[in-house]
Amino acid sequence: MLKAIFFDLDGTLLPLNEEEFTKYYFKLLTTKAAPYGYEPQKLIDTIWKGTALMYQNNGEKTNEEVFWNFFTSVYGKEKLKDKALFDEFYGKEFYGAKACCRENPLAKDILRFCTQNNLKPFLTTNPIFPHVGQKTRLSFLGLKEEDFAFVSYYENSRYSKPNPQYFLDILEKFSLKSDEVILFGNNTYEDGDCAYKAGIKCYLVQGFIIYSPKAKYSYPEITMEEVIPTIKKYL
Repeated sequence: MLKAIFFDLDGTLLPLNEEEFTKYYFKLLTTKAAPYGYEPQKLIDTIWKGTALMYQNNGEKTNEEVFWNFFTSVYGKEKLKDKALFDEFYGKEFYGAKACCRENPLAKDILRFCTQNNLKPFLTTNPIFPHVGQKTRLSFLGLKEEDFAFVSYYENSRYSKPNPQYFLDILEKFSLKSDEVILFGNNTYEDGDCAYKAGIKCYLVQGFIIYSPKAKYSYPEITMEEVIPTIKKYL
């Protein structure tokens, strides 16, 4: 029996080109941080390396702890005070990255359909952004955290996709079985293979599908308009 629907964000619910989005996001971030002594390229390199470590997180620490442990190993422990600076960025200037995203007028309808049919919607976007950043990204769609039963972010997560433990951890936390969930994503490896290894059925939403050379399997592809009809097949 279907109980929950997992949704990826970037390239799925939120239509965007990841490369274009990331480039603009870093431009906004380095502009914010430069007056505080952060050289742009070093900051970008540090964020990428910290993100890679979050991808590799084995669950002993939260993703937040993993990132900031690395960040302070580069800049010094005294820079931990600048976490407030970066949180401020994700709550304010980061909103400018909406310029790189497209509208998705169906997002609210899909979530409404889920709740009307007693299905819990989960935002299973990779938890490499802070809580405030995830809320800002949801606002690009006119959505709020309260529209979901759960939103993953780096403070509340100890794993990242493509580690299947990311999904298994959520299943355990909410007493769900893998066959009680469907995932809608856009990445053949980080969504598809990751969900497959956790026993979760995955559909890829067309528009910004990422065909990873690391992916071992293929997954059914649907349009955003087909998300609700696809869910209905399992009710």
